[in-house]
Amino acid sequence: MSGNVDELAYVEAEKGKASLEFEDEKQMARFELGVSMAVYKWEALDLAVQNSWGGPESAEKRDWVSAIIVDLFKDGKIVDVSLIEETLLYAMMDEFETNCDDDSALPIAALVIDLYKQCQQLEFSTVDSLYAQWKERQETRQSTKDIQIGGDPWNPDVSECEDESDAEDGEQQPPAMVKDMDVDVDVDMEAEDTPEPVVDEDGFELVQKKGRKPRY
Repeated sequence: MSGNVDELAYVEAEKGKASLEFEDEKQMARFELGVSMAVYKWEALDLAVQNSWGGPESAEKRDWVSAIIVDLFKDGKIVDVSLIEETLLYAMMDEFETNCDDDSALPIAALVIDLYKQCQQLEFSTVDSLYAQWKERQETRQSTKDIQIGGDPWNPDVSECEDESDAEDGEQQPPAMVKDMDVDVDVDMEAEDTPEPVVDEDGFELVQKKGRKPRY
C-alpha cells in the first residue's frame, strides 16, 4: 500500500529552464546515482533480475530502466510520482513480461522525487545511505554464493559430485587449459612415432630411418 507516500508529489523546472536537468555535472551525477539506487531497491524488479525473467540481459535491462527514469528529468519540465510509477510499470511489463499490481512501484517513484528535491538543495545523505545499503547487499549475496560453492562441510562428497557432474555436462574449458591439452596430445603422438631400437646378432644397434607421421 501507499502508506505515507505523497502520490501527488512533483517537481517543476525553474522559470527559463528547458528541463529539470541539473547544470552542475557532479550534482546531476549524484542524482543519477540516487535514481539507480532507488530502482535497485525495487524488490519486484530485483526478483525479476535474479530469476532472469528478462532473459540473459536482465541486469542490463534494469540499468536501462534507471536510465529512462533519469531521461524524464532531462527531457521534461514537470515530473510527478504518477509519471515515474507508470514508466516503471511499463518497463517491467515490456522488458520482463511482469505485471506489478501491488503498488510496489509507487514508493520507488516517490523516493525518486524526494531524491531530486534533496539533490536540488545539495543534500546527498540519502543517496549516500542508499549506496551504502546497496554495497552491503552485494557483499551479503557474494558471501552466500561463496558458502554455496564451498559445499556442505558435513557432506563433502556432495559438492565433489556436483563439480564432476558440471564438468561432464560440457562446461566450456578456459583457453589456457585447451592449449595445454593440445601440447600434451602432440607430445604423445611424437612418442608413439619413435621406432623401437633393433639389435643384430652381434649386439650392435642398427641405425633406422625415421618414419613419417601418419596423416589423417
